[in-house]
Amino acid sequence: MTASFVLVSGGYTGGWLWRDVAAGLRAAGAEVHAATLTGLGDRRHLAGPGVDLDTHIEDVVQLIDHIDAPEVVLVGYCYGIYPSAGAADHRPDRIARLVHLDSPLPQDGCSMIDQVREQMPDGPARDRTLAQQERAEDGWRIPAPSMEEWRAYGNLAGVPDEALTRLARLASPAPAGPYAQKLRISEAVAALPTTGVFCTTGGTMDIAALEALVASGLPLVQHLADPRATFFDMATGHWPMLSVPDELVGVLLRAAAGEGHRLRGVVPAGGPAA
Repeated sequence: MTASFVLVSGGYTGGWLWRDVAAGLRAAGAEVHAATLTGLGDRRHLAGPGVDLDTHIEDVVQLIDHIDAPEVVLVGYCYGIYPSAGAADHRPDRIARLVHLDSPLPQDGCSMIDQVREQMPDGPARDRTLAQQERAEDGWRIPAPSMEEWRAYGNLAGVPDEALTRLARLASPAPAGPYAQKLRISEAVAALPTTGVFCTTGGTMDIAALEALVASGLPLVQHLADPRATFFDMATGHWPMLSVPDELVGVLLRAAAGEGHRLRGVVPAGGPAA
């Protein structure tokens, strides 16, 4: 059966970010729907102080509801995983697989800012993200990064100059509300088939590090040892749809087919049962 993908990008961007990946997926026979969240991309004119995470979740829910395919592969990139997870919680029966593309693992009761504060390693990128609210114009509109800021903080390894120029030209200001609102999701999200894609150049997580966390017994990640959960490492920076679009197309098609690395669960004390 032909896969149907819903692609959800992160802050400052929109559906335009997926141009090359969407073309590659369609050439392989897939159906593709690239979301543009309210207040971003060509919907930037709809931005306002009332735009929050619930707005973006509803954007994704409405897109899923208007797709004829019975199930979709829902891909959340960076911040986009938060509205994706929220939409998956509203429509779990429509989600064939939830793909985390170089994104956090959203937690119920936590906002993106909460998770950056608690989990992101110290450094300029973390400091800049936590200062977003202070930089917001009129208290709600975060200016799009300048070319110099993209180069300094964007982890652009592998992105060609032409793609970087397009990124800087099309980037839109971002509403601050969605980043600060706490996500509310149920256990239905953790029960979905899932795939994690780690961009390892300049990144802070890869398959080996995740396996170590699972082996340590950390409760938050134990469900990722489910055999339906698969993982991929990509040796590129944070923008694989710009740096290695053809490779990303292959990874997403394999993820949709249930392929990828599977983690080993925690071995009980005393070793495996005989």
